[in-house]
Amino acid sequence: MVTTIDEVLEFIKEHDVKFIRLSFCDLFGRLKNISIMPDELPRAFEHGIQFDAHAVSGFTDITKSDLLLVPDPTTLSVLPWRPQQGRVVRFYCSIRNPDGSIFWGDTREILKSAVNKVMQKGYSCMIGAECEFYLFITDESGEPTIIPFDNGGYLDVYPHDKGENIRREICICLEEMGIKPESSHHERGPGQNEVDFKFSDAVNSADNFITFKQVVKSIAARNGLFASFAPKPLPDKSGSGLHVNISLMQNGHNVFRLGEKEHSKTAESFAAGVIQKISDITVFLNPIPNSYERLGVCEAPKYVSWSYGNRSQLIRVPADSDERMRMELRSPDPVTNPYLSFALIIAAGLYGIENNLTLPESINADLYTADESVIGKLPRLPENLGYALKLAEKSDFLKNTLNEQVLESYIGLKNIELQTFNRSSDKKKYFLENYFKVL
Repeated sequence: MVTTIDEVLEFIKEHDVKFIRLSFCDLFGRLKNISIMPDELPRAFEHGIQFDAHAVSGFTDITKSDLLLVPDPTTLSVLPWRPQQGRVVRFYCSIRNPDGSIFWGDTREILKSAVNKVMQKGYSCMIGAECEFYLFITDESGEPTIIPFDNGGYLDVYPHDKGENIRREICICLEEMGIKPESSHHERGPGQNEVDFKFSDAVNSADNFITFKQVVKSIAARNGLFASFAPKPLPDKSGSGLHVNISLMQNGHNVFRLGEKEHSKTAESFAAGVIQKISDITVFLNPIPNSYERLGVCEAPKYVSWSYGNRSQLIRVPADSDERMRMELRSPDPVTNPYLSFALIIAAGLYGIENNLTLPESINADLYTADESVIGKLPRLPENLGYALKLAEKSDFLKNTLNEQVLESYIGLKNIELQTFNRSSDKKKYFLENYFKVL
């Protein structure tokens, strides 16, 4: 594994690398990059490469528009879908101010900070992502349509499942980039697919998720298709979720135990913290109006509850053992910025540990069919983006967890976004033009 600057520079020389992409995410998790030539890489490591931050939504005003990208040498990866002669590689970058300090809007650094706080308590978080997406046919101009690639269902095979070769390409590409896919299959919706990759430390897992989305988009486009990560692209079909699996490690061992036979108070308090703070952080986990059309139907949660193995819950504890024991948070969707989301989930869990929180009673019922005597006493997730924003605006937890600039910029821009959406006369057309085609 290439880990040092000297090793990176040697790799660039030996492997015919001609273009280098310096990648980062904006405040909302949208991937951005600048390409440089190999001769510029030493300067990038030492001083950074300048870009116009004012042109990136949510970053800076025009009076302070200079920021720098400094590549992280440990994130070097060849892009397999680009030419093998004159190769293209990619780095994820730190975003720096001109004086060399970390820029307040660098959400990758925010996640690193959350990870460090957990490490100070003697733990590390391991995170695995399960991400769903849809494949759609494109028209004669290459523009996406809302016609699914196939009419397959859950775990179907060819010819009902036409996406198996696409998933195969995706998995091979991920493997070539050092990301280990564990499973892939057709999901419940027509043209809907899922690829799961192996858990990793939180920062690497967030990097992998951003890479995964780029790989899926690129492989789909190469096959004349459009991949959508919209939470609910088809109103009457299954939504696409990002299930976040979290475990806690201590001295190299998984200490996440939540069960009748094996039980850890640390794991219980971590999960209890997530449950207590979930409404505060939902606007980051489910960041667009369409996110809330998914919640509450087709195995997406609606209530703040937990159970063992039950897919109608916000949190479930899968039937697994040893290193794979974990909690699964089922509310997030693929539009989220994983750096912010993972940071907030970890911070909520740490809040639970620090305050010795106790989990409420588990609910072993199908919450989609349960009667009022069961669901009537359960708190609900925010039902729309407007309500989620109001909860975030008055959250002391968010004010104590995120820096003021990130919170103010994120909420301010989301309020403007929601106002624009609400003013649109044709909500379906607005969704297709402003979300579906760009997510």
